[in-house]
Amino acid sequence: MTALGSPLVDAARPGQAGGSAAAGDPPAAPSTVLEVRHETEYRYDSPVSLAHHRAHLRPLEDGFQRLTAHTLEIEPVPGFRRDGVDALGNPHTHFSIAQPHSALRVCAASVLQVSPRFDVLQPGAGPAWDALARGLRYVAGATLEPAVEFLAPSPYVPRLPELRAYALPSFAPGCPVAAGALHLMQRLHADFRYDSQSTQVDTPLAQAFAQRRGVCQDFAHLLIGCLRMLGLPARYVSGYLLTEPADAAEGAAPMLGADASHAWVQVWCPGTPGVPHGPLAGRSAGWLSLDPTNNLVPRTGHVRLALGRDYSDVTPLRGVIRGGGRHRLAVAVRTRVVPPPPDPAASVARSLHKP
Repeated sequence: MTALGSPLVDAARPGQAGGSAAAGDPPAAPSTVLEVRHETEYRYDSPVSLAHHRAHLRPLEDGFQRLTAHTLEIEPVPGFRRDGVDALGNPHTHFSIAQPHSALRVCAASVLQVSPRFDVLQPGAGPAWDALARGLRYVAGATLEPAVEFLAPSPYVPRLPELRAYALPSFAPGCPVAAGALHLMQRLHADFRYDSQSTQVDTPLAQAFAQRRGVCQDFAHLLIGCLRMLGLPARYVSGYLLTEPADAAEGAAPMLGADASHAWVQVWCPGTPGVPHGPLAGRSAGWLSLDPTNNLVPRTGHVRLALGRDYSDVTPLRGVIRGGGRHRLAVAVRTRVVPPPPDPAASVARSLHKP
């Protein structure tokens, strides 16, 4: 492999004492309390007579990310609202508004305790990527590994031969899957430029790859596409990011993609020391998180909102409307470290009504 600068581990050092990889062990490193406020506002040129929406705005929970309070405020108040869990295990909210309205405001506020989960990561000690990929191939009568769901192409991540060619230099035969994925993330971060004006939500992945620039969504889709082309399951994570992590080194550059919702990747790394696999890890057991936009392994500055095949599965807010004409969209996201609140629910209520 070509030697590259080491990826950050979000102010954590692999091998340093921290979150345990043993099944059932509690996180050893102290948690960080984060407050997230995500406000979306649509203004329409003419009244909307009927609207149906789906929101993924309630953060995921497991032993490393605990939600202590959450509120979702919708204006105008919907006539129908149902909270549930989608087919991929993500909390979501369906709501409908049957009264005429010229604006829609949706504000989610959450308080969470986030603990580091990869502090003792040993990427060079896990299973070989090629053996892992062979073991996931379909065999009649064999037990199906659920992770293969994230091998197939998806709406935003088609199969592109050029992605396989780009990824292969990071994966020599027998290379541990986590080591190869980290090396690939470093290369992608070095070769591609973050440019907030370079792509739209529907820009084809082949175009983002060809122009070597994009936003966090593109970085995530590119890394996912590369890994899947090698036969390695990879999935999309939507969430939030601290602009300046509380434990970042003095003078460190601010994070990219922190002024809105953020996106990163999880790659299937079963049996890799330091990748939690016990009940505490929940749906992320055996999955290693990678943030290619910032070239780091997330620690306590990332809040996971939802997991999916790509962006289409986990859009924070989407829907269909009757009427409205042209619209204007404004989105504001704030993620900050706060002291542990004596009354989390009161903290969320205050956050919702701050300007």
